[in-house]
Amino acid sequence: MDGVISSWDLSVGVDGPGTRFVVFTCGCPLRCRYCQNPETWRMRDGRTVRADEVMTEIGKYRRFIAVAGGGVTISGGEPLLQPRFTAELLSRCHAGGLHTALDTSGLLGVRATDEMLADTDLVLLDLKSWDPATYRRVTRGPVEPTLRFARRLAELGRPVWVRFVLVPGLTDAADNVAGLARFAAGLGNVERVDVLPFHRMATGKYERLGLTFPLAHVDPPGEALLERVRGQFREEGLAAV
Repeated sequence: MDGVISSWDLSVGVDGPGTRFVVFTCGCPLRCRYCQNPETWRMRDGRTVRADEVMTEIGKYRRFIAVAGGGVTISGGEPLLQPRFTAELLSRCHAGGLHTALDTSGLLGVRATDEMLADTDLVLLDLKSWDPATYRRVTRGPVEPTLRFARRLAELGRPVWVRFVLVPGLTDAADNVAGLARFAAGLGNVERVDVLPFHRMATGKYERLGLTFPLAHVDPPGEALLERVRGQFREEGLAAV
């Protein structure tokens, strides 16, 4: 099975539990204003690899990531834009005893089969906003497919970590956060919420690609705002970090 990827890398603490081998697939239907990986937007900018090649590379780090309590995360881009390739990697890693995680916006959740999700130990679900108008301003896409996918994950009992990027003046409205917190708490399968502070570290990537970073003028959130938002999730009984 062939797939198109941008890269692979090792990470700690941001792509699931422990040390992770992260595969960054290419292609994404959204254009989030704070996207940190613009190099993954288009399939034609990636390289074609076989699943065997990826598994060979994972094998080099297998003992290290297992000892470190980690696993393999399929990210992007949007991995569900390449569902068969993503499913094969998750299946082979899961069968080999590695913890598996799928990092997705959920927009293309209908492409994830129940079999794929059974091979997924954790879904990192990017719930970018609750308010539909805000979600569209952030992503240029609709929020409802992601909410449907979240409900389906709850019905299947698949563990979820919600990821929410906090952008001052864009996603930080109290009502927007409150709605998202109520929704996530009502699912029953959300183990934690990662409130991720917006940053501008990808500005150089945009410049090298001849693109303008849409939020270059926005400052990262201060600690007071971060704590207010984490507090809103905690008020709903969620573990927020």
